[in-house]
Amino acid sequence: MIRSRRAVSWLLPGLVVKRWLLTSGLGLLMALLGAAIWADLKPIYWIIETLVWLLGTITTVLPRSITGPLVVLIGAALVLWGQSRSFGSIQQALAPDKDTVLVDALRAKSKLNRGPNIVAIGGGTGLSTLLSGLKRYSSNITAIVTVADDGGSSGVLRRELGVQPPGDIRNCLAALSTEEPLLTRLFQYRFSAGSGLEGHSFGNLFLSALSAITGNLETAITASSRVLAVQGQVVPATNADVQLWAELENGQRIEGESAIGKAPSPIVRLGCLPAQPPALPRALEAISNADLILLGPGSLYTSLLPNLLVPALVRTIQQSRAPKLYICNLMTQPGETDGLDVVGHLRAIEAQLASLGISQKLFNAVLAQDDLGESQLVKHYQARGAEPVNCDAQALIAKGYELMQAPLQGKRPRATLRHDPRSLALAVMRFYRKYKKSAQ
Repeated sequence: MIRSRRAVSWLLPGLVVKRWLLTSGLGLLMALLGAAIWADLKPIYWIIETLVWLLGTITTVLPRSITGPLVVLIGAALVLWGQSRSFGSIQQALAPDKDTVLVDALRAKSKLNRGPNIVAIGGGTGLSTLLSGLKRYSSNITAIVTVADDGGSSGVLRRELGVQPPGDIRNCLAALSTEEPLLTRLFQYRFSAGSGLEGHSFGNLFLSALSAITGNLETAITASSRVLAVQGQVVPATNADVQLWAELENGQRIEGESAIGKAPSPIVRLGCLPAQPPALPRALEAISNADLILLGPGSLYTSLLPNLLVPALVRTIQQSRAPKLYICNLMTQPGETDGLDVVGHLRAIEAQLASLGISQKLFNAVLAQDDLGESQLVKHYQARGAEPVNCDAQALIAKGYELMQAPLQGKRPRATLRHDPRSLALAVMRFYRKYKKSAQ
């Protein structure tokens, strides 16, 4: 019964299989017809005479009312059986160890291929969380990732090997991977011991080695994407060796992404060296073709705003007619966004754009968390200096922003207050469908 349902499912639209089977069948018929014409049509006469004799013999034994339906059923059964066995053999050859049925995989792939062109801009764990949820809805995803990290394994490799920091890119590749979980776990594996290896992840070393071999990080990412069967593409925001700096409210100037994340005073201005780094053509092309552009979630000053320090990226986003959505964090980050509510986050983005001479809103829609309420988990975060990011709906609407709120942390109890990939992606796709419906 299950085999029969699977066989029938091959007849459903959207698999891009039936048209080529029909094309092959038509080609076979034309080849046979050509051969018959070449042979002075004699084979056609022989076939017709044989069929007339065969049908006449059968109908003398059984009436046409029984013979016709019976032959139809036998023919249909043979087609379905042959089709099922053929594609079963193909699946055994291509993926003998995978449980997914080939027809189901093709249907899922076809649906993802029809998904919207989504550009997600950011860095850190927030971007990889978003990507792991979005890949359920589209395979046309481009992640534009900041390359300003100078801490941890990425910072060590950046200083010692002179490569761009691979950490955030590694996380995005793993999030979009459709390969076996074991290979993804290998890419994310972090050495816990070993002289010179402790603290490094295998993926960071792999990307750094590929960057040295190929000559640049962009080519290394492309090669890694093939290894991990990445659904979409991951693109650095720039190929320049970017060093962040920040001016604080107390007049102090600090340098480096890791230092900015622990700023002793509120940040009033962010910049980088070299100033106005160039954007990669692939990133600009993805933004130009986007159906939806997302910024966040992630650390405001160290993961999100560094991407807006690339003028060409900002200009291309500004020129795009796609809906643009800013996804706000759930909690403030001590030393970086203390006391900032959703309006404060947007004010920081507007100030960053103003430094580039852009006065209009770049992201005019906001996705924020519903009221988290009181819980032991919230109190645990508050004891460590973090607070829920307050959302003043009236203030946002008064400033001209479109606001959407949803339970982005998910419904299941969790040990941390972070975005849930499925809940976040669902809210994003609801926003996109709402926009698409209103634009019709």
